[in-house]
Amino acid sequence: MDPDFGSLTDRLEGEAGDDPAYRRLLATDDRDELAAVLTAPRMPLWARELAAFRLGTAGDRRAFEALVLLLNHRDPERCVGAAHALTVLGDPRTARAAAALATNELRVAYALVPVRLLTALRAPESVPALVTVLGRRLAPGDPHWRVGVACAEGLGALADPRARPVLEAARPHPRIGPAAATALIRLPDPS
Repeated sequence: MDPDFGSLTDRLEGEAGDDPAYRRLLATDDRDELAAVLTAPRMPLWARELAAFRLGTAGDRRAFEALVLLLNHRDPERCVGAAHALTVLGDPRTARAAAALATNELRVAYALVPVRLLTALRAPESVPALVTVLGRRLAPGDPHWRVGVACAEGLGALADPRARPVLEAARPHPRIGPAAATALIRLPDPS
């Protein structure tokens, strides 16, 4: 069993309590039944999450919108599960959605998982979004330095020379600086 799925089912079983729908959604191979959960009124969040995860990891694009909503959830565990399912799903809209979530300053407190997803996707949208988000994290007193560290780490992993200016600017930052310095080492030599 996929460890992400095992972690998700353990968590959702606690949320579902003794609801028989939990076992049914866990056992069914009927993708139409799972997709119906995503659009049915008054479904609990645990049911929508389970259905979206199962559909996404099965490659069914009907899960995309629900997974993007979960990627932007305030609960990091829901975000991580959604990111995993989106990666497996392979929908070409994923990078654009992750970039929009990561760069949304109103939701920056929840941007850590979308930033990491952008790094994993290595899509054309990844570097510009990470550069933008990292630049914003360098403002004096910005409380979201962990997001900045994730951006610097991601830019190092992507090793794109377009990241050099923002990584240089991040080097003096007391919390982001070490990750920026490490990322700069991974970039191609500018000469």
